Amino acid sequence: MPSGTYARKRLWRWQSNPLRRRDDVVEAWIVLAVWVVFVVGGAVAGLVTAHAADEVFARQRAERQPVRAVVVNDVPRGDVAIGGVSDRRSATVRWTAADGSAHDGRTQVKSGLRAGSRVTVWQDGHGRLTTAPPSSTQAAFESGFLGLGAAAGLAGLVFGAGAAARWRLDRRRVDEWGREWDQVGPRWGHKTS
Repeated sequence: MPSGTYARKRLWRWQSNPLRRRDDVVEAWIVLAVWVVFVVGGAVAGLVTAHAADEVFARQRAERQPVRAVVVNDVPRGDVAIGGVSDRRSATVRWTAADGSAHDGRTQVKSGLRAGSRVTVWQDGHGRLTTAPPSSTQAAFESGFLGLGAAAGLAGLVFGAGAAARWRLDRRRVDEWGREWDQVGPRWGHKTS
């Protein structure tokens, strides 16, 4: 089939045609609107989400500081887990904050450490233990992933709304055809034999 014929068939709702119904034109506009919102809205949603996530990760890297801490109690060896031995355990650590105050808290450390072992832990701006902030590479990957997720979520909503609108138009066309057949059908009801 020549490519021009295919393109004309795909755009038939936009061409003047005595068989074209108002619902066909409405459906063409719905399809166009869905694709425009998908392309433009998906790009905007993805970029805004990725930028917001990147700002959060940058703020975490700025606020969280590593501090040296001492393990208070012996940390038992890791438990056997599916796929191997767990190398992290929860333990109590003691550290001195920047203001000179001593703090105790629980965090994840390597299993098998002895009391008095030195470890590096992360604290937030209020002196509470927290997880290490993501590196710039990890943050870029996560920001991109979240942006793609936002774009995909918007795409699902937009295509779902478009499909629902087109389904409603199809139901209306079927009902209209039924009403028209009720008017014309009895005239065609004679027997041929």
